[in-house]
Amino acid sequence: MILSSRKLVLSILACGSVAAIVIACGSDESKFDDGNIGPAVFAEAGFGEGGANPSDDLYKNDPPPKWCGPEGEPEPPPITGTDDCPSDKNKPGCGCENVGEEAPCWTGLRKHRNLGICKDGVARCVAKNETTNVWSACEGQVLPQPDGKGAEACSCFSVGEWKIANTSPCLRNQGGGYYAYSTVLKDGQATYCSEPDVAPPNTAPPGVWSTNTLKVDCAGSFKLCYRIRAGDYDNPKADDCILGEVCTDAEYKEANVEQTLPDLATWAGKDPVCAKKWESDTPANVSPGYGEMIVKGETVRCDAIDDGAGNDFVFHRVQYCARTCRDPANANNPECVACQLAGKGTF
Repeated sequence: MILSSRKLVLSILACGSVAAIVIACGSDESKFDDGNIGPAVFAEAGFGEGGANPSDDLYKNDPPPKWCGPEGEPEPPPITGTDDCPSDKNKPGCGCENVGEEAPCWTGLRKHRNLGICKDGVARCVAKNETTNVWSACEGQVLPQPDGKGAEACSCFSVGEWKIANTSPCLRNQGGGYYAYSTVLKDGQATYCSEPDVAPPNTAPPGVWSTNTLKVDCAGSFKLCYRIRAGDYDNPKADDCILGEVCTDAEYKEANVEQTLPDLATWAGKDPVCAKKWESDTPANVSPGYGEMIVKGETVRCDAIDDGAGNDFVFHRVQYCARTCRDPANANNPECVACQLAGKGTF
C-alpha cells in the first residue's frame, strides 16, 4: 500500500503478490506535511479572547502557568512583578533597568507563547523621563490569528513532526474473507506480506511495525496513536471504519527536540468488512482511506491536550494511494503521480 498526503510524496517499492495475499509496500521515513491539518478549532485563539476589543486588559485573566512536568525536572523561574507588569513578558510601558538593553517580549496570553506561529518580539529599554525607564513597543512578535486553526491557533501540537518509518498495512483474501494486518519493519524495509507463513487471521505478525520519533512545540506526557480508516480523505467521518490502529506513550521532555519514542507494535485488523471495503469495494483508481495522527495527554504546564471535549485530538491526516498505483506501469496516472516521488514535510 502506497502512502502519501496531498503535499507529501514518498519513495515507493513496487510489490507483487503471493497466492491470495495482497501486498502492501512500505516507504522510507514517512514525514507528514501540514496540508489539510486536523479538524480542531480552538475557541480561545485570537488576540483578546472572547471578541474583546484591543483596549481591554488582556492579561488580568492570565495567571502564571502551573507545573505538571516530571518531578526533579527544573521548573521555570518564578514570575515576579505585578499582573500589569509581570517579569516574564517585558510589556510595553513597564519598567526596565538599563537604557538600550533589549529583551524578549510578549503581549499575548502565556498559553500561546512560542507555540504554532506565535513567537516573541523584541523590546528595547528607553528613557521615559529623567527618573524612569520603560520597555518600548514589542516589535516582531506574532500573536494567534482570530479564529485560527492548527498552527495559527498557537496551541500544543500545532507545529512539529511525528516521523513514522513504516505505515503500510497488508491486505489478503482468504476463504472469501478479507483481513488486514501490519507489515513488519526489517532492515529498514516493510516486509511480511509475502512471507510464506503469514499470521492466521486476526493475529498480529511477530516483530515491530515501525520505529518513530517526535518533535513538537510543547513538552509533556502524551499518548500518540496512528489509526487507519477506510473512507474519503476529503470528507472524513467519525463512523469511517477502522482498518487498524496502534499507539505509543511518550514522555516528551524538551519542546522542539527530536526524541525517539517506543516502537509501534504490529497489529491485526478486527473488522473484515472494513478490510473488504478497503481492498475490494473501493474502485481501484480511488484512494481507499486515510491515516490519522492522534494525541491525548497533558503538557508540562498542565494544559490538557485533547479535542476540547476530553476526546482524542486528530492533529493530522494523510491519504493512502489507490490500489492501481501498486503497479509501476500506472506511475503516470493522475492518482499515482504523487505516490512515485520522494519528499519530506512537517505538520
